[in-house]
Amino acid sequence: MTLNEGGRVRLAAELRLTGTVTPAEDSPAGGAAIAGSLSLGAGIEGTVERVDSHVREQGHEVREYLRLTSLLDDFGHQMPPESRGRLEEQIASLVPAWQAYEQEKDRVTVRVRLDSGFVLDDVPEDLFTTV
Repeated sequence: MTLNEGGRVRLAAELRLTGTVTPAEDSPAGGAAIAGSLSLGAGIEGTVERVDSHVREQGHEVREYLRLTSLLDDFGHQMPPESRGRLEEQIASLVPAWQAYEQEKDRVTVRVRLDSGFVLDDVPEDLFTTV
């Protein structure tokens, strides 16, 4: 599911946010950090302000698989049978890494302004459903 900017969403699970809270620049509380926690119940609605897609990184084995399959596709018909066989063996050894990469989904995060005024930023899109 990909959410769209400006779309209405509903929080699908209860969230508990914990950590250090830093007041805004012009806050009378100054610059001291405060420990805190906040719970948000499932069902809270809001509006998507931004959608960020994070591209998966290709590891060395994935890049090598792509390089070798391209080599086989382009020049395999011209190669001596022994060289072609070794190349096919190398490709076969890289297939598990390629399959794992293919099954991995792109990570998509969103910035959502909840109706209560809270803003959740860099949150996985899976935590929301469309309204």
